[in-house]
Amino acid sequence: MFKKMQNIDTAFRQMRLFSIVFLIACIAVTGFIVYKSYQLTVEAQQRIYILANGKALEAYAADRKDNIPVEARDHVKMFHQYFFTMDPDDKVIEANIKKALYLADASAKQQYLTLKENGYYSNLISGNISQEISADSIIINTEAYPFYFRYKGEQKIIRPATIVSRSLITEGYLRNVSRSDNNSHGFLIERWRTLENKDIHIQNRN
Repeated sequence: MFKKMQNIDTAFRQMRLFSIVFLIACIAVTGFIVYKSYQLTVEAQQRIYILANGKALEAYAADRKDNIPVEARDHVKMFHQYFFTMDPDDKVIEANIKKALYLADASAKQQYLTLKENGYYSNLISGNISQEISADSIIINTEAYPFYFRYKGEQKIIRPATIVSRSLITEGYLRNVSRSDNNSHGFLIERWRTLENKDIHIQNRN
């Protein structure tokens, strides 16, 4: 009888030990599944798909601070592209200036109004003159806010008989604003001014 009780007690201990080990194993497996599920969810949230030419291309999300220099340079580049690219067509000029003014404050609008009052745009139209610009360098200082920038580029004024190349240097500051369809980078150019805009080369057209 005593031996039988010992066997029951041993079996009970073994069953209790097995139950504890099984419970610990279940908790470990559940914890691992929860961790992996969370990890996969985070990775999925960081995936962005961009539709380009009918194909879905995967992009990856990143903190904005990692992209500030890239986005800031592109913002400055696009602003100058819109502001200085023109053809002898009042609708083209108006459309480009409108896009540029979404990216800058009143300092850009004041320069636009000054050029307009001086007959700059009407001269382009009447003279069949086109204007292009290409960036040479864009320096952004992200150490202090608002971010200072300096733009250096080459402006080409294409007349019926000549092509005039001009050096263009401007500077200003960038501050953060909300992103929108008209301002995808979320920056606004402030205190924009032209430091240099002079002829460097004149080429006769054949």
